[in-house]
Amino acid sequence: MALADHLQRIHPVTDVERPPPPHPPSAPPPKVLPSKKTRSSCVCKCFCWTFCVIFLLLIVIGGVVGILYLVFKPKIPTYSINSLTISDLRLNVDMSLYARFDVKITAYNPNEKIGIYYEKGGVLSVWYTDKKLCQGSLPAFYHGHRNRTALDVDLTGRTVKGNTLMAALVEQQRTGRIPLQLRAAAPVAVKLGQLKLKKVKILGNCLLVVDSLTANNAISIKASNCKFRLKI
Repeated sequence: MALADHLQRIHPVTDVERPPPPHPPSAPPPKVLPSKKTRSSCVCKCFCWTFCVIFLLLIVIGGVVGILYLVFKPKIPTYSINSLTISDLRLNVDMSLYARFDVKITAYNPNEKIGIYYEKGGVLSVWYTDKKLCQGSLPAFYHGHRNRTALDVDLTGRTVKGNTLMAALVEQQRTGRIPLQLRAAAPVAVKLGQLKLKKVKILGNCLLVVDSLTANNAISIKASNCKFRLKI
């Protein structure tokens, strides 16, 4: 028998105890990004909800304001300038102009169910063209329903380089018509029934024409035009 017939064929033997090779890790599933259409839809929904909430709030606020208006029927107070008196108007040694005025005002609250608290810090001033002549503090008081209150306001002031201003006033006085402006700013709190609301401001602007600015003489108010408004 040939030598080749005696040789055994050797085949690789599989090791049954060896653990199988690990499987390669599977790739993570791809992330699905929201499409532009989906993002746009979410933004539109948020915008619509926000708009609806704001719209409903405006309706509620408008309804409350309307009910309050119908119940209380608010009206702006009226003011009239009764008299204007000049106690002093002179040039000082340093050429500053010293002025002291006394203004009497009647304030009327036409509301039946609304009271007005005039707080501290109210100011009344007298101007000629763009120059402030004097200024004074408005009194703090409570203005009741349909009440008339007389106010006496003392105003003083000093203007630098008053010689030019004094010359203009003397020249204007020769015409018998001197234009003055009264400006008022008063912080007030409105009372609706038993409810006291937050502070607002009453702003006033009165254009006066007087015949004279002579101290300690009767001054006639030839014309008066006053406008008032609320500043929230």
